Amino acid sequence: MTDPWVALEPGADPVERVRVLRRAHEAFTQGGAVTRPVRSVVADSWRRSARAGVGPEGTARVELTDGDLGSYRAEHPLARVMPLVRELLGTFAADGEHLLAVCDAQGRLLWVEGHPATRRRADGMNFVPGARWAESEVGTNAPGTAVALDRPVQVFAAEHFIRQVQPWTCAAAPVHDPRTGRVLGAIDITGGDRLAHPHSLGFVQAVARAAESQLALLTPPGAPADALELTALGRDEAQLLVAGRKVRLSRRHSEILVLLARHPEGLSGDELLCALYEDESVTPVTLRAELARLRRLLGPGLLGSRPYRLMVPVESDVAVVERRLETGAVTSAATAYAGPLLPGSQAPAVTRLRHRLAEGLRTALIARRDPDLLADWAHAPWGEEDLEVWRALAAVRPTPAVRARLRELETELRAPAGWAQRRRP
Repeated sequence: MTDPWVALEPGADPVERVRVLRRAHEAFTQGGAVTRPVRSVVADSWRRSARAGVGPEGTARVELTDGDLGSYRAEHPLARVMPLVRELLGTFAADGEHLLAVCDAQGRLLWVEGHPATRRRADGMNFVPGARWAESEVGTNAPGTAVALDRPVQVFAAEHFIRQVQPWTCAAAPVHDPRTGRVLGAIDITGGDRLAHPHSLGFVQAVARAAESQLALLTPPGAPADALELTALGRDEAQLLVAGRKVRLSRRHSEILVLLARHPEGLSGDELLCALYEDESVTPVTLRAELARLRRLLGPGLLGSRPYRLMVPVESDVAVVERRLETGAVTSAATAYAGPLLPGSQAPAVTRLRHRLAEGLRTALIARRDPDLLADWAHAPWGEEDLEVWRALAAVRPTPAVRARLRELETELRAPAGWAQRRRP
């Protein structure tokens, strides 16, 4: 192959190529090595798929449905360029009996559109909006592999790791945030053998570049230099993305930014002092020193004073979870929840926010009674001893393991103080 990223070059016999690939796939899935006719990009992907525990008879899981899917799509950055993507690819997909698909950076399909008969066929393998097509979930496939490798890729027939996908051919290209460079997702075209041509890969790559250009035009003036993204869930030290630069914050700076992100109108020095310190003996001088260090870390023009405030909008993972809960998108909220907010923080305002966010999500999960969502929470480090969640899980999934864990927790709850510590080796 002159281009390792193209699945089938002009003049090649697709029938013979399929025959060779099926033999190679069968040999690999039965424990053999990858044979030479398999492209290196596919061979590497097969190995990653096997290491991830993907089986050749597997199928994609639908993670987002109904309101969860609608809410997640509406707030996803790629929603803003879908009219352009449809204009460029929609007619091609419909006329050629193909499908246009767009996924997020985790390989979840957000939109799947195109020829009605082709969509019905694709439904049989869960190639539908809301399904997870990450390489780690369903093995080698164009959208999942494109976001895994962060580059355009074409996958032909038996190059797919899962057998039920092998009648299909697809080409996908990642789309990047023009501000930060991070992968937002991928644009994919899926159909039959006619897509096994270099032009289809070049076409979808051109559409992805057009989408990035459109996103750049839609970005407000000044945003490329000033936009802030704060990640604070499940970690003691938050991470800030500022002007494409990742900054790991100290614990105190993490607390300050979490609070200022929630108060765009700003907070006075006294308000911040009360929010951050339990010890009333801490002086304003201490706080001013922390804010001075934070201002130097962020760079000029981002942290204002009198009141203390962030001078540009900031998006945080805390706000994402809260918005999704408010709209009833419980699955999406649980997906975005990476763990308790700054779990090591003792700052009074952060502690209250951490408890309120966790309690709001777990209450929604219990009310939803979805066994998968409850199991995810119960088996997470923060849910291992959550008796109420384990009771809810036992009610909808009463497996022996779940019931045994519930009995253990109930026994510990009834035991005298200190019993649990004495019984541990």
